[in-house]
Amino acid sequence: MGALDWAAVEDERQEGGQRVAASNINRVVLTGNLTRDPELRSTGGGTSVCKLRIAVNTRRKDASGNWEDKPNYFDVTVWGAQGENCSTYLSKGRPVAIDGRLEWREWQAQDGTKRQSVEIIADSVQFLGSRDGAAAGGGNGFAAQSDVPADTSDFESTEPAGIAAGDDDIPF
Repeated sequence: MGALDWAAVEDERQEGGQRVAASNINRVVLTGNLTRDPELRSTGGGTSVCKLRIAVNTRRKDASGNWEDKPNYFDVTVWGAQGENCSTYLSKGRPVAIDGRLEWREWQAQDGTKRQSVEIIADSVQFLGSRDGAAAGGGNGFAAQSDVPADTSDFESTEPAGIAAGDDDIPF
């Protein structure tokens, strides 16, 4: 790979005598628990859209020096087949990991007031923990399990030809 020409990069970042940011970053990564069951709907064109709400705790010290958890709540939108999977396999209380971006929207309420919100548009959702919610993995609420069954056929025991399982004449 060739050396980077910083002078050329600087020239490209100049616009009308002012510096311009090379790019904007809009990225969100969160882990939390669902506060309600997923809501699956479809657009007029038939695209699936799933709405989630997750709680993410922030840990901080209170006035007396004791640690406390402060919950933060986030609305998440998941589109397409991934949204359908969320609706099928997730339920209230289930831990998830979300990777996505923030999106701001504004609308006028029925009473005429302007409303606005920021929500997360998920690029990927990972299902954490187990489906049945059983605590595993040291009681922290996360279980090392998957919704996809593991293929263990490579580990099945096979005896070499001519050797019985109970032979006692093995020299060690």
